Amino acid sequence: MNWAAERRANRAAEAEQDRLNADAASARRIAERNALAEQARADAALLTKQKRAEREAKAAGRAAFWARLRTWATAHTVDLLIYPLAIASAIMAIPSMALFGWEVYGNATGVVLPVLSELGMWAFAVATTASRRAHPDRPVWALQAGVWMFALVAFGLNVLHGLSRGMSAAVVMGVASIAGVLAHQLVTAAPRRAAADRRAARVDRRAARKVAKVQRAAVRQAVAEIDAAGRASLVYVPGRYCLSGRGRLVEAVVPGMPVEPPVELAEVLSDEVSAWLATQARPSIPEADTGPVATLDHSGDQRKSTPTHPSPQRQKRTLADLRREFADAVATDSIDPKSAESIRKTLRCSPARARQLRDEYRKGNAA
Repeated sequence: MNWAAERRANRAAEAEQDRLNADAASARRIAERNALAEQARADAALLTKQKRAEREAKAAGRAAFWARLRTWATAHTVDLLIYPLAIASAIMAIPSMALFGWEVYGNATGVVLPVLSELGMWAFAVATTASRRAHPDRPVWALQAGVWMFALVAFGLNVLHGLSRGMSAAVVMGVASIAGVLAHQLVTAAPRRAAADRRAARVDRRAARKVAKVQRAAVRQAVAEIDAAGRASLVYVPGRYCLSGRGRLVEAVVPGMPVEPPVELAEVLSDEVSAWLATQARPSIPEADTGPVATLDHSGDQRKSTPTHPSPQRQKRTLADLRREFADAVATDSIDPKSAESIRKTLRCSPARARQLRDEYRKGNAA
């Protein structure tokens, strides 16, 4: 190959390479433009989605606001009807009282007269409503007394202001000043309860008054106990009592409930009597050589006894025997297991054993 042909081949190869480079550059530019366009479309779609989400959030917020507003309006329908009356009353009375105060005092000091005449009664009215809602059981008679007292003040001042224009103006101004607070107290501040709730409240009040009377009577009849240090405390006797006509506690018997004296008092008296009997010396009976000796045996063994033929002694029962007899009596429902006196009479045992059996029965049932 000569030099010219080689040169033409090189130029052709260079031209082909330039063409390939141009095609590659064009392809890169096209790919970049496509990527930019795709990114732009993605950004636009994301922006549209964000705007749609923001619009939906705003719409949901507005819907929630109107729902809360409707709920509040439904729950406060009475307030929405009453408070406009209060606002109208205040619009008519406050400027009038401010002007009247300026005329009476002759300077700017009288402008604050509506604070006493109008705002005073409204302060007590709002306090009454707030107290009823926060503490339903707390009495509000003092707050209501404040409402009516300041309402009379407002009515009187407005009537005095209106008398300069005639009786009609005095009555209108007086009524207008207190109409709002009257409506508020009659509808909003007064508790509205069902008939059943009112009856239950009356029963609760009567029960509370009776409990208070019984407690006062118990304090009056209580015994004072003074310790070695000189400190005094009241001692009460537990039990069931009724109030007499003179306000004293009288022991009561409740049908269907066991009659038993107070446990502490019965135990003390029983222990004292047992101790006294134990300290007494039994009288000695001189032993006779012959002749019959009278006995106090039971009816099943009424025989004469002599020194050579002594009367049979009654077999002494153990605690286990008493427990068996007690269990049999409880099973046959012939004894009151919670009454020591019933146990003593039925089993013919000592008061101490009767109390022990009663306590064991109570502990067994408690367990």
